[in-house]
Amino acid sequence: MSRGFASMFAGDLDRMINLKVSLNYSESTYLPRARQFDMYCAEHYPKAEELTEPLVINWLYFENSQSANAIHAKASFARMFGNYLKAVGKEPFILSESFTAGRNTFIPYIFSDEELSALFREADAYEKFSNPFDGIVLSTYLRLTYTCGLRPGEGRNIKRNEIDLNTGEIRIVNTKWHKSRSVVMSDDMRNLSRKYAALRDLAFPDSEWFFTRPGGRPYSAVWLGNQFKRLFAQSMPDVPAELLPSVRVYDLRHRFATAVLNRWLDEKVDINSRIPYLQTYMGHKDFEATAYYIHLLPENLIKSAGVDWENMGRLLPRAELWEG
Repeated sequence: MSRGFASMFAGDLDRMINLKVSLNYSESTYLPRARQFDMYCAEHYPKAEELTEPLVINWLYFENSQSANAIHAKASFARMFGNYLKAVGKEPFILSESFTAGRNTFIPYIFSDEELSALFREADAYEKFSNPFDGIVLSTYLRLTYTCGLRPGEGRNIKRNEIDLNTGEIRIVNTKWHKSRSVVMSDDMRNLSRKYAALRDLAFPDSEWFFTRPGGRPYSAVWLGNQFKRLFAQSMPDVPAELLPSVRVYDLRHRFATAVLNRWLDEKVDINSRIPYLQTYMGHKDFEATAYYIHLLPENLIKSAGVDWENMGRLLPRAELWEG
């Protein structure tokens, strides 16, 4: 039975729905979402024969006006289709069960070490910028966001008097949830920040902002976000633009958190006792928001003895990562 699917997944979509119908499920439960997925693939991935992570993620967020429930419904379908493809002997990307359980409105992208290095190399290539000072800002800002686990707006809006380049202390004032906290830079980050600040003082001696643009105001979130996406694309020249994953500056904060958790697992420490420290450092409102990052760890760490999974299982489905 053909349902008029047009993408390279047409046959598999038909066969999956036939299987569901044979098991006494209603065709109408799956057909509308299958047609939506098929139309998207036919238009945006006309030659795709494999269910890849970029394809799935880009489909989830194709329409910006979607509600969280709509994204969750699409995620559930994508996971089901991935599991079907795996069952028939293919090697698809399968969306994490934690995503469909938690009803998050986005999937963080966790950069590999190689991707981070390539990204920062692009940011360091100041000669590629029409204004080299912009490159210096990005090189420093992105590293500060990553190494200190900051929210993008926290780094962007730091004022001169809130960062101590002698001790490395940064005072994050009245940020999300109207909370304040202090974080401390590494020695390498402090040295880089000093070099940046010396150049900034020559160009903008009177600005109150640590990262300042001409006119004395901080850089806009839109500009920084667009530049970040551009640098990421340039760092992966062999990947077609339509296959690149969707990334945001915020993903540097996610990478920071998972890197900390990975290090603790390598050290075989009790993560359950350490998470409150990470929660305080990152400025999370509650324990669950920090604990959710465990779901983003590599699959081979999921059964680690360093995690109380029975306790985490009660917490993680309720976690809302966008509160982080």
